[in-house]
Amino acid sequence: MKYLYVVEHYVPFPQSEYGGLWNVIARDNEECFDLITDEDPQHFNEMFYGNLRENITKAQVFELASEEIKPQIVEEFTT
Repeated sequence: MKYLYVVEHYVPFPQSEYGGLWNVIARDNEECFDLITDEDPQHFNEMFYGNLRENITKAQVFELASEEIKPQIVEEFTT
């Protein structure tokens, strides 16, 4: 089963002024976390990964009907 996660993830200034919203298709919380952190290859935001895990557990999660959709970041909006 796959899910659409709508994750609010705030990263303080100077990396981000207000934070962001991530829409991610993943099988579970761990895969969602991995997909988001893979977008930070230099680990600039590693100090906020603990907050990210918490935000994923608080995220709105929607079950998807199709198993054919691959795990991915659907959209990212950060400031």
